[in-house]
Amino acid sequence: MIKQILIGACILYSTINYAQEADYLIRNGKLIDGSGNNWQYKDVAIKANKIVAVGNLKNWKGIKEIDAKGWVIAPGFIDVHAHVEGDEISNPLATNFIYDGVTTVVTGNCGSSFVQLKKYFDHLDSIGVSINIASLIGQNNIRKEVMGTANRNATEEELLAMEKITQTAMNEGAVGMSTGLIYIPGAYTPTEEIIRLAKVVANNGGIYSSHIRNEEDNVAEAIKEAIHIGDAAKLPVEISHFKVNAQQNWGRSNETLALVMDARNQGIDVTIDQYPYTASSTQLSVLLPEWVLADGQDSIKRRLKNPEIRKKVIEHALGIIKKRGLKHFSYAMVANYNADTLYNGKSIEEINTLRGNKHSAINEAKTIVQMMEQGGAQMVYHGMSEADVITIMKYPFNMIASDAGIANMNEGRPHPRAYGTNARVLGKYVREEKVMPLEEAIRRMTSLPAEKFNIKNRGLVKEGYYADIVIFDENEVADKSLYEAPHQYSVGFKYCWVNGSLTINEGKHNGTKKGMAIRNKN
Repeated sequence: MIKQILIGACILYSTINYAQEADYLIRNGKLIDGSGNNWQYKDVAIKANKIVAVGNLKNWKGIKEIDAKGWVIAPGFIDVHAHVEGDEISNPLATNFIYDGVTTVVTGNCGSSFVQLKKYFDHLDSIGVSINIASLIGQNNIRKEVMGTANRNATEEELLAMEKITQTAMNEGAVGMSTGLIYIPGAYTPTEEIIRLAKVVANNGGIYSSHIRNEEDNVAEAIKEAIHIGDAAKLPVEISHFKVNAQQNWGRSNETLALVMDARNQGIDVTIDQYPYTASSTQLSVLLPEWVLADGQDSIKRRLKNPEIRKKVIEHALGIIKKRGLKHFSYAMVANYNADTLYNGKSIEEINTLRGNKHSAINEAKTIVQMMEQGGAQMVYHGMSEADVITIMKYPFNMIASDAGIANMNEGRPHPRAYGTNARVLGKYVREEKVMPLEEAIRRMTSLPAEKFNIKNRGLVKEGYYADIVIFDENEVADKSLYEAPHQYSVGFKYCWVNGSLTINEGKHNGTKKGMAIRNKN
């Protein structure tokens, strides 16, 4: 600072160094700023909710100074594939995300979201949560609003009504639209109908994020459909939880990635996200034919009472394990079954035996039908190869995402990805297996998702950006969550700030709830 000193008629100038002050000053850390650049020793200053300085800040002082002890300083992670709707009420601290380094999530994935997004965002800001939440508008919910779960094409009048809902959602802050084309009624939606809605999203600067129509035998065709929708509507495409599922498809990841690479070479903005596990998690209903699931639970139960339909459904389920080369439904594990929580954590094979039935695949298929009559279940399906997981993980336009909600400790048997996604990548795949450098992994968790989903002023440790920051020990960070014991937090995260508020202090969540709803065009 230059200070004027008046002596007689002369003005003398002297240079006096005044320390600048921040709320928090982080020193002695290895900064990985999210850009993909190599780490550097730099200090970081936080004031109010922003990063105000990065560099050699020896002339700064902090109201609170943090010694990072050579640990990594990084942007808070952005999870672009989450399902948190409703969970923020039961656990607004979002501990499973925060302890895994996540400060921002994008919800509304797989075609499922709240339709009244302004109401949802206002609700988030009123109750207070520990993480930032952005949302897509779900195409399944748009369609349900207009035509329920009917198994037919929309009329022109219905399409116009759906376009209006989509426009309203974009006006209210949606970052884009998602589809879940294996779910009802998304599965009944023709490609051209999706394109109509995607054009509305494109006109509002949004993204198209898709749980594609098939991730097993017809995965290539489903990827091509997603790319075609993006190209026809002229908007960016995100293919959710990219995988090749079912044992008969192991080894096809090079084929599926080639489709994405070819599209990018043609100028189509296609990226993917992935969770680092060989098991998926979705509904029990995916083991049934789509046509059985139309028009709600009462209609499903009525159809299943028909002996001919019931027989076809059982044959369909048996065909699934036959193609997989399996003799039993041992790969299908119950995560949460409301009708009988004693089934949680057990396979369909085990449940069939518990029910006193003969140990046979046909009886297991009958058990599936009976469970569907009781409302279905959330499942974990073991069906991917580790080699394919690693091949996909190496792709540079691939983000790390959990496909999880906010977990409540000791409730159900959720997929471990709800607790350990990012720590698993940093510990197992970066530190131990050297699949990619640490700086690259951080880029995939921060600036890449921020850029793709148009989340402004986040994803980098940069002056003027929101102070979403994590500090972790790269030699300690690890996932602890297991399939058989999922309710375990990740370790290694020492500090975390969300919008400039310290939320993890010396490894412990302090109860701070300074997350915010992120509305598109904020």
